[in-house]
Amino acid sequence: MGACKTTVVASFAALLVALAPAAFAADAHDIHERIMTLDSHLDTPMNFGRPGWDMLDEHTVAEDQSQVDYPRMVKGGLDGGFFAIYTPQGMRTPEAFLRARDAAILRGVEIREMVARHPDKFELALKADDAARIAARGKRFVFMSIENSYPLGKDLSLMRTFYALGVRMIGPVHFTNNDLADSSIDLKGPEWHGLSPLGKEFIAEANRLGMVLDASHASDEVFDQMLALSAAPIILSHSGSSAIFKHPRNIDDARIKQLAAKGGVIQVNSYSDYLIQMPDIPARDAAMRALGMKYGPFRALGSDKLKAYMTERHAIEAQYPLPRATMDDVMAHLLHVLKLAGPDHVGIGLDLDGGGGVVGMEDVAGIPEITKRLLAAGYSEADLANIWGGNALRVLRETEAKASQLARK
Repeated sequence: MGACKTTVVASFAALLVALAPAAFAADAHDIHERIMTLDSHLDTPMNFGRPGWDMLDEHTVAEDQSQVDYPRMVKGGLDGGFFAIYTPQGMRTPEAFLRARDAAILRGVEIREMVARHPDKFELALKADDAARIAARGKRFVFMSIENSYPLGKDLSLMRTFYALGVRMIGPVHFTNNDLADSSIDLKGPEWHGLSPLGKEFIAEANRLGMVLDASHASDEVFDQMLALSAAPIILSHSGSSAIFKHPRNIDDARIKQLAAKGGVIQVNSYSDYLIQMPDIPARDAAMRALGMKYGPFRALGSDKLKAYMTERHAIEAQYPLPRATMDDVMAHLLHVLKLAGPDHVGIGLDLDGGGGVVGMEDVAGIPEITKRLLAAGYSEADLANIWGGNALRVLRETEAKASQLARK
């Protein structure tokens, strides 16, 4: 199916939802109560250290930019997901590696502390089968992942430390190249033309430990090598289709088919920059930089300063508006990859709290809209169970089995 045809199908599904909204909404709500739902990339841990911010409070995007908390997870019918330990890429020096290591370990501790503070609402998941057990108890499951393995520096023994902390999914790289792999969007171009020698050892160690390998943000050459070298299926935890929108972060049809052929899964995101063309607005960028310099990191602001920051931020956004992707754009990507790979190799990783969210799905409370539109497009409840979590958990389960097999050799 070509990109234009897929867009037409997405729009037709949206039209069906518009014509019979109550029926599809009721079906979506009921389905979310029956199946297990998982998002494979939640950047919510970046909020855990914010002054006065609590996962049990219901927040709003307008008030503090956050998109995921317990009340909104309940409203959206999300049972859990992979909570990311994200570390921005920094300098590649011994001192910088140590700072990144410590920051990543602290973030992992914050995830565990959030769970420990709310044992009646959340539980840490360490195995694929934990998700169903935790959900059956009426709690939300929390897997841990690493986005950007820069905190490892050049010491792969730290992978065992992070595994012991609870990490079960790991991606080698983010916006710029590092000591493991090339990024898909580093303006300097490839450094390693795929994985570095250390990066190839990283693949083997992840397989040995039982960590799912995540190729989102990696270059096409890295993806190819990860797919070839990994003894277990790999995942794209939050990616899109380059056939629908050509962007280096997105993946082409041939690679999507190769991923599926080896048992992997592509999880579709909702990040506007990767869904639609975004213009450069230098004046907006300058204003946002000035705002950041005035207040410092907004996630470190107390309530009074945060309110003032958000007021000024909203004024900048009104003065220099950016286009935003819509649910039609998300569905165009999702329906295209479903057509290519089938419902056994596609899932959802919306990048919420990391830049995701579109018009019509501003936060996690809005995720049933995806289910409504998949129903309108003809997908069954069994398909939805796979898309909303079954596929990602299968990859984790197969990764666990491969690690057990490797341990016996």
